[in-house]
Amino acid sequence: MASLVVRRFLVSIALGIAIAIGINEFTFIFLKSDAGRGPQRIELIIPSGTADRISKGELNPSIPTNMVFVAGDTLVVKNQDDVNHRLGPLFIPAGTSASLTLNDANNFSYQCSFQASKVFGIDVQEPVTSSTRIYGILIAGIPLGVMFAIYSLIIWPLVINQKALL
Repeated sequence: MASLVVRRFLVSIALGIAIAIGINEFTFIFLKSDAGRGPQRIELIIPSGTADRISKGELNPSIPTNMVFVAGDTLVVKNQDDVNHRLGPLFIPAGTSASLTLNDANNFSYQCSFQASKVFGIDVQEPVTSSTRIYGILIAGIPLGVMFAIYSLIIWPLVINQKALL
């Protein structure tokens, strides 16, 4: 009797974890988030004539208004304009570049001289590691398996052999 309960419980946990693996991995692959990659060096180029466009209130289509990074990424800003520019703590003289290492996961809104809005958004996310994915599978799969075990006892109750008890 006890071995039947333990076996049913283990099968239910295995089923819950298998379903969680399917759902979590399908979602991870389907969403194709950049958070699954390691830290990289990412370049942002300020093209020539950007200051003139900004002074006229025009947007520069080659420069995004915000960017998403993974913790550990390095943002390298190359200024190809003939005017000095700023991005938060960075001062980028004309014809040079400056870099900013993004170690902390957070949402930043930096003052920016190469945007018409004067604001540049930076979203830094924690990288999704294999341990993060395993943790997600276990945190979903174990409770699901326990639920399956409880429902299996309700739907298919254990039959006690009366003769064995006598």
